[in-house]
Amino acid sequence: MMTQQVEDQSKKEFRDLLDQYSAKLPKVGDIISGRVISVSKGEVQIDIDGIATGLVRGYELIDESGEYSDLHIGDEVHATVLEMENERGLVELSFRSAGHQKAWDKLRVLMQSGEIVSVKTIDANKGGLMVSCGNVNGFMPVSQLCPEHYPRIQGGDKNKILDKLKSYIGESFDAKVIDVNEDEEKLIVSEKAAWEVKQKDVISSYTVGDTVEGVVTVITDFGAFVEFGEGLEGLIHISEIAWQRIDDPKEFLRSGQKVKAQIIKIEGSKIFLSMKNLIPDPWKNVKTKYAVGQKVTGKVLKVNPFGLFVELDPEIHGLAHVSELSAKGPVEPSHVATAGVEMEFMVVSIEPEEHRLGLSLKALTQKPASSADAQEQPLSSEAQAPQEVPESSEEHQAEEAPDAQETHEDA
Repeated sequence: MMTQQVEDQSKKEFRDLLDQYSAKLPKVGDIISGRVISVSKGEVQIDIDGIATGLVRGYELIDESGEYSDLHIGDEVHATVLEMENERGLVELSFRSAGHQKAWDKLRVLMQSGEIVSVKTIDANKGGLMVSCGNVNGFMPVSQLCPEHYPRIQGGDKNKILDKLKSYIGESFDAKVIDVNEDEEKLIVSEKAAWEVKQKDVISSYTVGDTVEGVVTVITDFGAFVEFGEGLEGLIHISEIAWQRIDDPKEFLRSGQKVKAQIIKIEGSKIFLSMKNLIPDPWKNVKTKYAVGQKVTGKVLKVNPFGLFVELDPEIHGLAHVSELSAKGPVEPSHVATAGVEMEFMVVSIEPEEHRLGLSLKALTQKPASSADAQEQPLSSEAQAPQEVPESSEEHQAEEAPDAQETHEDA
């Protein structure tokens, strides 16, 4: 009887120990912790709480988090259970799976904190740069490059843009993580966002209305970029270079030229400048030079479907609208004049505030009005036509400066 009781107690204790042991055993998919007991080429063995030995080998040694790139005996590690018992009787483990989760968790933390990290360029396409952040590959769109690295190519030639981007392969940039999507394995980083953080204090020392002196770095179809201060860069839009109409900024500016300009707008890291604000507006005194009803001689600068752009002097340009080119009816402007020819016109309207001066060929053949009538008689709907010309890119330059970081993508 006593012997039977002893046997039953022993069985119970054995079952309890077995249950405790089984409870400690991990399951497939669990992330376990353990200590490295051996490191050899192509595999690492891990002690799992003294109850089992785990094995990490081959492809599963690749760790996206980068934590286990240089392991030594005694190091504490985490790994994912792939198989409870492999052909060697060991628990099959993976650093890759656990490291993947850690790496993406870290990226999410970086995005939330806004911490600046170093990323390395590994490849490029026309849309931007492929980069590595730790051991995770990501993408930096061209619009997220800082002004120093942004590829401003004359005419927006996509092949030249790609060549410029490829020149960055192998370089490391400071950047911020701005988008993380583990399910799609999408990582987006921004050098511009990191640059804005660094430049914040510098930019804050400037205000709208300040005059700065700098050097023209790049000239584009839409204006020129000027570097000034401590590595800051501003855009002088084509409409802010001079008071007169400009077709090509290169007619007024050249790379390397020193210029003075006024800050007219600051938007985050974007600074917009004006050269014309530092010189007197010639249109304020236009009525001392020209009058409605006056005959003038001007040089045709450009012929457009809606009329002729005419230079009266280096500062004042006028428009002879298509409706003012012939008393006989509608006529093609290109049949009336060509660029470069000098012609006589009559001034039919002056609007100093709008920087507009209307010219007419038709009025030269009509009976002239008295001086008083010319000043007081309201203009006909045709004579007022220059005010109603469609705002095409040919007539009016852009009202607002384009995004300095994104313009070439639209080219």
